[in-house]
Amino acid sequence: MKVTILGAGTMGASIAQLAATAGDDAVARDVGEAQLERARAAVRRSLARFVRAGRLTDAEAQAAFQRIRFTTDLTGALDGAEVVIESITEVRELKQELLAEVAERAPAEALLGTNTSQLSITSLATALGAQAHRLVGIHFFNPPVMMRLVEVIAGLLTPHEVVARARAFGEHLGREVVVCRKDSPGFITSRAYAILRLECVRMVEEGVATPQDVDTAMKLGFNFPMGPLELGDMNGLDTFLNALNGLSEAYGERFRPSVGLKNMVAAGRLGRKAGAGFYEYDEHGRRA
Repeated sequence: MKVTILGAGTMGASIAQLAATAGDDAVARDVGEAQLERARAAVRRSLARFVRAGRLTDAEAQAAFQRIRFTTDLTGALDGAEVVIESITEVRELKQELLAEVAERAPAEALLGTNTSQLSITSLATALGAQAHRLVGIHFFNPPVMMRLVEVIAGLLTPHEVVARARAFGEHLGREVVVCRKDSPGFITSRAYAILRLECVRMVEEGVATPQDVDTAMKLGFNFPMGPLELGDMNGLDTFLNALNGLSEAYGERFRPSVGLKNMVAAGRLGRKAGAGFYEYDEHGRRA
């Protein structure tokens, strides 16, 4: 199966690795060579960790990497694709612009998915015009190669058979799949977790506890694998802010971003990718 991922950032590169490890031919497409080189390096590091952990052999890791093609060519990336997953930044207009191109160039039988964590599938699908029914939400969790869950979201026009194909694809990748049957912003997971993450941000801003103590409390008290503030740094605080803006537009005051979070993003403290967020990071992305 040829799986094309549009966007080779943190999520997109990991989705490509997941598909390649499952035996698929994966294509990771992005607009610039610099981002593709970062994606190559990230996949190499991730596969090396799997080898050290005994979850892959050297030969299996090398074979998986060889099954990933990194490219800036959108038409070539879509040619012959059986599954296409959009995984660019959480900005509705950017996603719609790309999805409109995908609808024109992708094979008519290809499954079209978006990895959005909170934007309305129905709203994104308007960019596809008469093909709006083809779009389905296929929401992976960071990092996709480790997280067992995939959330499938049906848009208002998404037929049952498209939802079923998306579920089957997630299961093919070895993931547990849940289905959000009503296209409400935030779906199941992002809607619930955004409130918790936002409250953790507010506690830090109010001086209730340090980021480290908040994260430790969440990990040890609730068995979270990663603290909410650590996760924010890993995913990008700009991404979290964009998600909150969308959720507050849909649900009102309870999701309104804090002033402190807005200021962090404005100051360029976006998390690990910028070297600073709630924590400081060295040039290798390790917490300083």
